[in-house]
Amino acid sequence: MATLNVNKAEFIKSAASPSQFIQSSMPCIVFAGKSNVGKSSVINRMLNRKNFARVGASPGKTVHVNYFLIDGKLYLVDLPGYGYAKVSQSEKQRWGRLMEDFFAKGQINLGVMIVDSRHKPTADDVTMAEWFKASGSPMVVVANKLDKLKKSEIEGNLERIRETLELPEDVKLIPFSAEKGVGREILMSEILKFI
Repeated sequence: MATLNVNKAEFIKSAASPSQFIQSSMPCIVFAGKSNVGKSSVINRMLNRKNFARVGASPGKTVHVNYFLIDGKLYLVDLPGYGYAKVSQSEKQRWGRLMEDFFAKGQINLGVMIVDSRHKPTADDVTMAEWFKASGSPMVVVANKLDKLKKSEIEGNLERIRETLELPEDVKLIPFSAEKGVGREILMSEILKFI
């Protein structure tokens, strides 16, 4: 079984344009999610760090494609959060172009899409899921903020997420709590398949 020393994590670069995307023989695990879905918190939980991926007080802080090298074995790629209202139209368009370029030219070995387990996925979530599916790369969906749900709500909410995103049967939907660490091992085992 492959292992990954998550304590050996370093920030490599922020890519603001396609020419800066990293092309590598190492696997790229690509994280995407809405601005306020807790993407940084999920990444920090994965790496057992408090504030490795910057957790912004205001959502929408990740505006470039950020590359982190984990244990010299894989890249963790953090895509800009989407769907946040408080940025200008031109900034949204810039993000949109950067995303399109990334999905056209970037390297995706595994897509990790983060949604809020409490809510039905938004139109932006559906678009992002379509992009991942169209890329032909394997993907998993992480339903974060599980700790905010009652036990009785979990199953129905997960079904609604799967239906809304039209996830194929083979796409894993992982109930996750960045707060409590629930789901971390399952996500980690999916990532380790690519080492």
